[in-house]
Amino acid sequence: MPAKFLPACRIVSFLAAKVDIGKARAESLVKSVFFVAVAEKHSFSYTQSNHSKFILRSEMLFWQSGKIADSLEMAACQYDSCRPSPSIKQVNMHTSQDEINRLDAQLLKLLDRRALMVEWMLSNADSQSVCGGIASAAKQIERVISKYDDQNSSIDDASRREVLQHVASVCLASVQELRVAFLGPKYSYSHLASLKYFGEGADFAPVGSIAGVFEAVLRGDVAAGLVPIENSTDGRVVDTLGMFVRQKLPICGEVVLPIHHNLLSRSPREAITEIHSKPQALSQCRQWLSIHFPSVSIVESGSTTAAAELAASECGIAAVASLEAGRQYKLDVIAANIEDNPNNVTRFAVLGKDLPAPTGDDKTSLLFQVNHQPGALADVMTIFKHHELNLTWIESFPSSETPNEYHFFIELTGHRDEKNVAAAFAELYKQTQQLEILGSYPRGR
Repeated sequence: MPAKFLPACRIVSFLAAKVDIGKARAESLVKSVFFVAVAEKHSFSYTQSNHSKFILRSEMLFWQSGKIADSLEMAACQYDSCRPSPSIKQVNMHTSQDEINRLDAQLLKLLDRRALMVEWMLSNADSQSVCGGIASAAKQIERVISKYDDQNSSIDDASRREVLQHVASVCLASVQELRVAFLGPKYSYSHLASLKYFGEGADFAPVGSIAGVFEAVLRGDVAAGLVPIENSTDGRVVDTLGMFVRQKLPICGEVVLPIHHNLLSRSPREAITEIHSKPQALSQCRQWLSIHFPSVSIVESGSTTAAAELAASECGIAAVASLEAGRQYKLDVIAANIEDNPNNVTRFAVLGKDLPAPTGDDKTSLLFQVNHQPGALADVMTIFKHHELNLTWIESFPSSETPNEYHFFIELTGHRDEKNVAAAFAELYKQTQQLEILGSYPRGR
């Protein structure tokens, strides 16, 4: 049965079981609800020309009747949650566990209802967008957290956000394929960024190269991909920008991940003879390593995870990697947060074939070349100024096809559907060469 009709079909059993009015009375109430719905539906004359409107109105009437079931279930949940809890004198291990079990059962029921609602929304949406679904869920989570104000709660906003993000991920993955490619292996920073954006409900596929992530999305092997694009210490990720020139794959999201490197090993500090990690991680800890381990050999490896795996198997080896990698390989933390820049951050681009709707806090990425003549780039910058667009990143890199020609990668605040952004792009098409709007997406946090 389609998900959109399930809430209404639960009314009878719900009224009979929860409200205790008897099955006959419950059936009578339900028949009344559907009688009104059907009567209104048939009062709308059906013709071939208004077929779409007829179907839409019918679905909405059934949906509205179904909301009665939802309201009653919510009331019952609120009633259950307001039941007198055992007094302090009455509390013991048995009653406490019973109360926890009852609350867990409520959570599971609510989780099922949430998954059902996600399925209904996706089945009635114009397009089923993975990135759009994630972006919408993130926006709604922030709304819920901002409205929830319980000064006596022992759970902070960050923990609430983490739980709700996981719930959203699990519900979305239960009704829609959520396979994601990232620059692997597992427990790398790209993996951590993927978890932050998609949640643990996704099916993650580690890939050996940035080009491999692009290709997996283009082939349709995965619904989305994630690649690093910029680090606050090392700057642009050249391989990623180069792939955008060769493969015009849309950007549908952004992840901002604080990067904290840690020195991990099985051996004690004084027994470390080699420190391994990927070149970028070693570069971001260069000063700290030179001060604290001036005579130890620094060895580059393919990834931070590979370095951690090696450190777990050989004595005297240490790795620069994430705490998650350390936990996975049961390594000791010799030193934590050893990055030279305490504000070390990497931004990741989420790749997908869909475009999220505007959220009011968006960014847009574009790629272009300018005419090879004096003032060409200045003319382009004037367009952004005229339309009051704030540029958050400008990067130039040489063209591999034409000597002395450059590509420009630009990020700006705003969504491509906003009037001033669209007007600026209309002018840019006339002033640039090979303009590609790579995507508009919610600003990462």
